[in-house]
This record gives sequence, structure tokens and C-alpha cells, in this order.
Amino acid sequence: MTIDYAPTQQATDRAAAIDRLIEAEQARFAARHPKSAAAWARGREHFLYGGPSHWMRRWAGGFPIYVEAASGARIRDIDGHDYVDFCLGDTGGMCGHAPEPVTRAALHQLQRGTTMMLPTLDSLWVGEELTRRFGLPYWTLTTSATDANRGAIRIARMITGRDKVLVFSGCYHGGVEEAHVEIRNGKIGLRNMIHPNAVDHAAVSRVVEFNDVAALEQALKAGDVACVLTEPLMTNFGMIPVEPGFHDALRRLTRETGTLLVIDETHTISCGPGGYTALNGLEPDMLVAGKAIAGGIPAGIFGLSQAVAERMWQIVPHANPKQRQSAHLGIGGTLAGNALTVATMKAVLEEVLTEANYARMITLATRLADEARALISRSRRPWHVTQIGARAEIMFTPKVPRSGADVIATRQGDLETLLHAFYMNEGILVTPFHTMFLMCPASTDEDVARHTEVFARFIELLDREGIAG
Repeated sequence: MTIDYAPTQQATDRAAAIDRLIEAEQARFAARHPKSAAAWARGREHFLYGGPSHWMRRWAGGFPIYVEAASGARIRDIDGHDYVDFCLGDTGGMCGHAPEPVTRAALHQLQRGTTMMLPTLDSLWVGEELTRRFGLPYWTLTTSATDANRGAIRIARMITGRDKVLVFSGCYHGGVEEAHVEIRNGKIGLRNMIHPNAVDHAAVSRVVEFNDVAALEQALKAGDVACVLTEPLMTNFGMIPVEPGFHDALRRLTRETGTLLVIDETHTISCGPGGYTALNGLEPDMLVAGKAIAGGIPAGIFGLSQAVAERMWQIVPHANPKQRQSAHLGIGGTLAGNALTVATMKAVLEEVLTEANYARMITLATRLADEARALISRSRRPWHVTQIGARAEIMFTPKVPRSGADVIATRQGDLETLLHAFYMNEGILVTPFHTMFLMCPASTDEDVARHTEVFARFIELLDREGIAG
């Protein structure tokens, strides 16, 4: 029997209707943003992909807005339009834009020197506070969470003598080569349309589905995995919650197989001052964070447990004062831990990402999620909303996914693109790669109410066009 997998006429008509709406919203966006369009055309003359970072091209309007100023939870573009910002630099701006304590600390340190490759007294306070929040005793600063993940991976390989890194399909850990893999249609390949670059990922990576304990056990039993690199729950492929018991199994299996556990809290730091790890009593061997940790100044951190630190010191002891140069760990950079970053990190930890601010942020995220759920329920659409701490996600899927495979099977990318373009035209910014809403200390009830209003009108737009699902 031959099975016809061709899309139905109804599905074809639906896709065409969504495409028409995207084109209309992009045309509206272009008409409203002539100055940004001209700036983008000029940028394409000298930047490889139009902007200072190739990430900046990935907005649904066809080109990005150019920012004139940003303050708190608001952005103004060069065409004079104001936006409620729930993207917040894809978490890099979780402290809000230009928070006063960070600005004050940065200006003070700029007048005293930014980078000397020498420590300042601020670093002593930062190290103590990182241990208090996250529980790990020893820390290293980097210039990004990507570099922090690379450092953690290298240390894991050094002390285990193993080569492979296990990640979960659909993960994102920055520009870490080992994490550029996913399972799609039962096969392992590169994720997110990343182009091959001659790296043999089979030699350096192992990938399984999130929440799949049996697959995890099978992948670790050979004893050749240096570390498991994971978020506490997946946040960058939509949002995939962790199932009950999974973290207990993950910790048990990694210990049984001599595999180190690296938890990346770069996004899940939205859960509270110590991230998901402190909130749920996890016990990683190493912990990574970045983005928001220095208030938008490029920074990353990774911490080591006592046992991991002692294994490192056996391989690379502290420097002998009689030696001119100590052994190089193969990680870091000249600007890592610079005085400016440390000063702003101290301001963030001491005055911005506080218990009180987290309580407000989480309350607002809860309200946004609840109001979005109410609209979805009234419209009888097969969508859901997931929330973790100050972060919420609207997903155009009928149920909460338990793995990357579930997201791949049900994700509606065209509908996400339409929402992003519509929202920008209505003065709201959300993360352009999926539909994440993040709160900062400056977010307000009015911002949430504005979102509820715009989300209702987005649903009405679909209703008028007869687009279901």
C-alpha cells in the first residue's frame, strides 16, 4: 500500500494564508521603519551579515530596528518608535537596560581603568557571593557563557581523560562545537541549520533526547563521556520542562559512570538568585552562567566543586613562585575577569538580581502566563504556555513537549514568524528565535497588560483570516 504524505489542501491553504499575513506585516514594518531600513542597507556594505553580529539579522521584520536608546524595559528606535522589551537581549538584558547601579559602577571603574590583567578588591566580594548563591566553592570568570562552557568541557576532558561530551537534542550552549548536534528523523546531524565545518561530531559529541533516562543510561555506559552538558530544563528550543525524577537519574548515572555533570544556568538564572540549581538543590560538578551576570557587559562564569578543583590541582598545581610562568590551562583570554566586568558584576549581584527584584519579576511573568493561557482557552486553540521563574513561553503546540523530538514534530515556525512581525509592529519585542517573554526589575504591570491586549488582537487576526490551530 502506498501512503501519500503530501500536505492536504487545507494545510496548503492555511500555510498560504499565514504567508500572506507575514508579507503584509513585513510590508507594514518596512513602511514604519525607513531609517532602520536605510541603516541596514548601509551596514550590509561592511558587515559580513549586515550587522556587528550575525544574530542581529534574525528578526522577522526582514531587517532589525536600529536602537537610539534603551532604558529599563523600553527601547526606542531611530524611527522614533517605542517598544516594550520582553526579549531583553535574549536574557543578556535581564537586569533591564542601563540599570542605575550597573551604570554607576561602570562609570566609576572606567575612570580607574578597565583591564589590567590584575585582580581588584571587587573580585574578592564577587567570588564569595558566587559561592553563596550557587554553592560551588571555586570560580573562574570568562568573557561569555560560551567560553565558560568551553572551559568546563576542557577541564572535564583533562581530569577524566575522555573525549566525548553528551548533550540533549535541541540544546543550546552558545558557540560550543560539541553542542551543535541534534536528533532529527532518527538521525544525528547539525542543529539549527548550522553548516558543516569539517568537524567530526561523532568523535566529540553524543546526543540523546531530554528526559529520556533509558537513552541517557545507554549513552553513558561505555565510559567514554567526559561530561554531560545540560540546562536544568531546556529553554532555547521553545521551553521543555524537566520531568519528575530526571535530575535524580541524571546525577546518579553520571556518578556511577565517572562522568562530570555541567549545568548551564545562563537562561535559567531567571528562576532566582541562585538559578534553578539553588532553588531545587541540584549538585553539579561544574556550573556555568553568563549573559545577565554583569548587567549586559560581556561576561561568563563557571564554578567547580571541591572534588573537581582538587583533581585539577593534581594535574596543574598552583604556580611555583620561583617559576616565571605557570602552566596554561588552555582556556580564558586577556580580557577575562577585567576590572570593568568585575565591577558591574558586583553591582548586579549586590543591587539588581536581588530576592526582592526576583519576586516582582516572577509575579509579572506569572501574570503574563496566566492571562495568555486564558486567551488561548477562550479561543480554543491548541497552544500552551510554560513558565519558569521570570521567563514565560507561548508555544504553538498542543501540549507541553518532553523532548526536542516533540518540538520538531509539532512546532509551527511560520506562526511564530507571524507573531514576531505582528508584535514588532504593535510595539512589543520578544526573543526572535522562539517566543520567550522575560521580565526585568523595570518591567511593569502596564507592560504585561499591553502584551495581553496585543496577544488578543493577534488571535483576532487569525480568526478574521480563518486560520485555526
